[in-house]
Amino acid sequence: MKGGAERLFIGGEWTEPDGGHYEVINPATEEVAGLAPEAGRRQVYAAASAARAAFPAWSRTAPEERAAILDRAADLIQRDSAAYAELARAETGATTATALGMQVAVGAARFRRYARGALEPVETGLPPQVNPAGPMGKAGIFGALAVRQPVGVVTCITSYNNPWANAAGKVAPALAMGNTVVVKPAPQDPLSVYRMAAALAEAGVPPGVVNVVTGSAPAVGEAAVDSPDVDMVSFTGSTAVGQRIAEVCGRGMKRQLMELGGKGAAVVFDDADLDSAVMGIGTTFSFYSGQICTAPTRVIAQRGIYERLVEKLSGYVGFLTMGDPAAPGTVVGPVISAAHRDRVESYIELGKKEGARLVAGGERPSYDKGFYVAPTLFAGCTNDMRVVREEIFGPVVVVVPFDGDEEEAVALANDSDFGLIDYVWSGDVARAFRIARRLRAGGVGVNTIGRNMEAPFGGFKKSGVGRDVGSYALHAYSETQAIVWT
Repeated sequence: MKGGAERLFIGGEWTEPDGGHYEVINPATEEVAGLAPEAGRRQVYAAASAARAAFPAWSRTAPEERAAILDRAADLIQRDSAAYAELARAETGATTATALGMQVAVGAARFRRYARGALEPVETGLPPQVNPAGPMGKAGIFGALAVRQPVGVVTCITSYNNPWANAAGKVAPALAMGNTVVVKPAPQDPLSVYRMAAALAEAGVPPGVVNVVTGSAPAVGEAAVDSPDVDMVSFTGSTAVGQRIAEVCGRGMKRQLMELGGKGAAVVFDDADLDSAVMGIGTTFSFYSGQICTAPTRVIAQRGIYERLVEKLSGYVGFLTMGDPAAPGTVVGPVISAAHRDRVESYIELGKKEGARLVAGGERPSYDKGFYVAPTLFAGCTNDMRVVREEIFGPVVVVVPFDGDEEEAVALANDSDFGLIDYVWSGDVARAFRIARRLRAGGVGVNTIGRNMEAPFGGFKKSGVGRDVGSYALHAYSETQAIVWT
């Protein structure tokens, strides 16, 4: 699929970019999926200025009107979901099923969820307080309200692994709360976000409320962060980039929501249902080709089941169908780019040099085109290996055995710079919950990799700052104001 040349979306107008266009490459075919606009710094600042100008009116819009617009946007995304999924598959390399069901459909669902969210109460009454007379005034009974107010202009910088769900997960709750947004998609696959902007415009979002700017150069993202019109930055991506963004936000006292890297520990005890554990851990190999921060990539296996678990994981790899994402039955597609393929492969070579035992994968698939990495399994790992400690963001799983008890398992799991989502598999549910409470991670899956989409999402340590998803996202994109009276 080859698309046309996109234009920037600034102040409700489709605008020609100052820097021309760059090619968006299909990871499966290495053909051009479309041309993305290269914004200049001036245009990024103009987008933030447009958002600033639109904020007063949009923030005072009735919640019911905001809800209706978000609902219409969900309808429009669903109406054109087949075409949107084809584009998403072309620019991300996701399989057809994933592009339709986990990218576009989840994007629509998030607009639907925050259409309801726009109607959630923003005021909380606090217990009255009886104050005696004093230096602050006469005696009286003081009432108080805690009121959530929109932050203002929010820059949304999205990840490349899911341009629909990730962008919608930022834009929808930000708009529901009355904020205006500047969206800066990942440079590898920004085309879907322009389709989202078009759906929002058709749904009736006023000019300037939603703006989209893109570029292959870091300067575009830098301008979207340092613009004086931006009040908050919501970022999903690597910890290293998040740290640089946080430094800029700190200088301007800008609010932050950071969803950063992960190296999810999957603690598997001797009494675990191994088939369930293998199915959960195995999604790392297949789901987005391991390009997902919540993946259980670091398996900590008790010695009694260690060899059987490794054998079952190796067998799981053998049943995975890799190839063209558009072909029926394909489970594992390519990674996002040649550069990322090379990065993942460098980690595989590093694992071999560090002494990890290569059980499956490890070689580049023999396709003429495409950025493919074979699902790879390492066993016999130790916690000091870089393949165990660093986020690879590809279809690579490492297994660390342990001989001891719960204390050793917890110590190994927590010995990480990351803390996004960890997992525990055990037939003793009481023990699994006990372990979960001790893991230094923003979320823990007990005998499952499933997610409750109303539960708070975010990380401990270098995995992020803040929480979103469900009503927590509405709180993330708001400031709390106290109103007191007597």
